[in-house]
Amino acid sequence: MTWDVHRLPRAEGKTFLVTGGNAGIGYFVAEQLATTGATVVVAGRGTSKGEAATASIRSRVPGALVRHVPLDLADPASIEKSVYALGVEALDAVVLNAGVLLDDPPRRASAVGHELMFATNHLGHFALTACLAPLLHAAPAARVVTTGSFAARSERLDLDDLQSTRDYQPKRTYGRSKLAQTLFGLELDRRLRAAHSTTLSVVCHPGGALDALTPSRAPLRVRTTAQRLRGLPLGLLVQGKEAGAWPAVRAVLDPAVRGGQLVGPRVFGLRGRPRFEPVREHFADTGTARRLWTASVALTGTDPDPAAGAG
Repeated sequence: MTWDVHRLPRAEGKTFLVTGGNAGIGYFVAEQLATTGATVVVAGRGTSKGEAATASIRSRVPGALVRHVPLDLADPASIEKSVYALGVEALDAVVLNAGVLLDDPPRRASAVGHELMFATNHLGHFALTACLAPLLHAAPAARVVTTGSFAARSERLDLDDLQSTRDYQPKRTYGRSKLAQTLFGLELDRRLRAAHSTTLSVVCHPGGALDALTPSRAPLRVRTTAQRLRGLPLGLLVQGKEAGAWPAVRAVLDPAVRGGQLVGPRVFGLRGRPRFEPVREHFADTGTARRLWTASVALTGTDPDPAAGAG
């Protein structure tokens, strides 16, 4: 079946959670999912920004069923409160999209002492998935969609220094945190399959998604004419965040999706309509994934493995 990003299947009666859905790619994931008739919950820091995002979606999607819950992935207490605030008996999909990208040193730590990018991008989503497990397993065929990054392709984890305490380099630390997300998403699916769960775990990535190529969504973001003109040449290689949302949306909705798959842009993994990509060898490294999982359980005190009675 040819996937049409502009003609999405209907999803009335389903509930989807999008972390970081109040800005960037996450916003467009939420907006596009809202067009299907599903209930979409936008989770992110800052009530005013969340309310602005949901208002923008309602203005563009008549009758949209969308709401906001506060979520700070670097704060374990916030994760538990957010799951409680969902107020649902079952969850059909969660898109683990939120992320922090720091450009400059010094190294920053979360309130509980973890390196901030690793804490937010990986550990927070690991703990959130564990907390959501009962709601996901209560749905007939739920999906966990983990957002990786093109930056993860060239990185390798240092399992002896997951917190980047020895040689902190922001871009490398960010890439490793996204690699950790990818390894987690694929390992989660292996564990779900071993438990004969009906929940699927899928990994996606947005390719190259730039603000300069992203359509305006006032008051969240307004692209100026100068920005649009500067971005035009880049459009040959990369795309805007609206298109960057397509792989995640397909991972949530496409009935052809199978657990353990990777969805990304069609053209060199950087731009274009979403397709299923081959899983790179270091993404499929089960030994590294298992060691990362064990470390993540120790650091968060939670375990999304269905065999561990997570949740």
